[in-house]
Amino acid sequence: MNEGTLKKPSVKRKKTKLVRDTSRVITRAHIPVNIGRIPKIIDRVMKMTEDEAAVVLHNVNFNFSDRHKKIENIFMDNYNKVSEYVIHKEKISSTKKLLIGAYFTMEYSVESAALFNPSIVPHPDQTDVAAGGLRFIMSLRATGEGHISSIVFRTGTIMSNGAFLFDPRSDFVETPKIRHDEFYDRHLFQLKLKDMNAWNGTSAGVFEQLPERFTFDELKTRVTGLLQSHKHPVNDEAIKNIYWLADSNYFIKFEADHDISERVIFPVSENERSGIEDARFVWFFDDNGEVTYYATYTAYNGVTILPHLLVTKDFLNFEIITLNGKAVQNKGMALFPRKINGKYVMLSRLDGENNYIMFSEHLHFWQEAKIIQEPAKPWEFMQLGNCGSPLETSEGWIVLTHGVGAMRQYSIGAILLDLEDPSKIIARLEEPLLTPNEEEREGYVPNVVYSCGSLIHNNILIIPYAMSDITSAIATVGVRDLIACMKPCR
Repeated sequence: MNEGTLKKPSVKRKKTKLVRDTSRVITRAHIPVNIGRIPKIIDRVMKMTEDEAAVVLHNVNFNFSDRHKKIENIFMDNYNKVSEYVIHKEKISSTKKLLIGAYFTMEYSVESAALFNPSIVPHPDQTDVAAGGLRFIMSLRATGEGHISSIVFRTGTIMSNGAFLFDPRSDFVETPKIRHDEFYDRHLFQLKLKDMNAWNGTSAGVFEQLPERFTFDELKTRVTGLLQSHKHPVNDEAIKNIYWLADSNYFIKFEADHDISERVIFPVSENERSGIEDARFVWFFDDNGEVTYYATYTAYNGVTILPHLLVTKDFLNFEIITLNGKAVQNKGMALFPRKINGKYVMLSRLDGENNYIMFSEHLHFWQEAKIIQEPAKPWEFMQLGNCGSPLETSEGWIVLTHGVGAMRQYSIGAILLDLEDPSKIIARLEEPLLTPNEEEREGYVPNVVYSCGSLIHNNILIIPYAMSDITSAIATVGVRDLIACMKPCR
């Protein structure tokens, strides 16, 4: 830190750009909202001869089988979703089952509108990486038709000389399977219901006979038993809240033989139906040295937002968790990469305007928040927020911030927090680190540069960032240079 004349840090923009690709498509169930249409569509297929059905199915496979792995498995899954409307199931051929499934299937181009708001973390597998290099995983927000956002991934290596080498990207994109065989924690589930003010006699009746760890199927069986017993009146709202919470806290699994660039976390629960936004990934070290990847993100249902947490160790299996408490409001939460003084710590933007910090003894519950930074410079007068999880250095926690100024222009700044008391800002940049240049100003949302998470490698701060909410790029700056250009805060 320099108390004399402050210089601007030397930022280098890489030539690499991550651009949307309209050819990357997933499949989704295409089931009419008007369920009365479903049996009519099925009946039209059933009236076809076997030869006619075989010709149509052959043409569908010819046109689409090279765009999706195991496409007939997809058709069969979607057939099963409407099979209750099939009369004489025992007589239907596999050809017609697959064809019915095809009619209730559609493609969705996950990144046709934009590929932006990246974050970056070290890859869990550093095998065979050359000395001085680092394999990474980059997450990005992909947006398609209807502005529905999902999470996609890229991998690559940062070489010892600072060069970026992205791995070849697969042409396929796949969504995961929901896992109902994973276990919920009864005590934690009850705490969340109580935090929602949704605990009553019906809730107690459901949980009193559930084991300490229970599956979704066990929960459904217990609810069904309670409804059928007629021993006590059942509160329908309580049952609704229980299922809502279970639906919002779930588990997904990708195929191990699918490349990580094929994996897309697409909205699953009702809370996410309009998008999964701005995942901020962090490489978290527990007290025992165990590493877990967490990502805070915003679930959007088209009306309200709800903060969520992704948990994974291998980027194959993910747990999705609701964050609870009066302090987890609004967007832009970023978890510190370790506990501080025995507590989890997280940045937030509780009121949509200022930077806050929160401390909690439990990762899922956040009750109190404290303002640590208010807009002070012209380029941030409208609002402040973070650009991902803090990065630890010997001199303090580096936090990249975003500020919104006149004409809704976004810039990226930086502050330095005290290592032991991160509620204290000890230094900050007086001017933005990154402001949109002419190339970066045009896009879906003009005049924006924004990041959801950076990393430090070989004393270089690696900043993946979005350009006007449409394309992503990478910038770098020396850590020592950055800190030296910060002004100490009194």
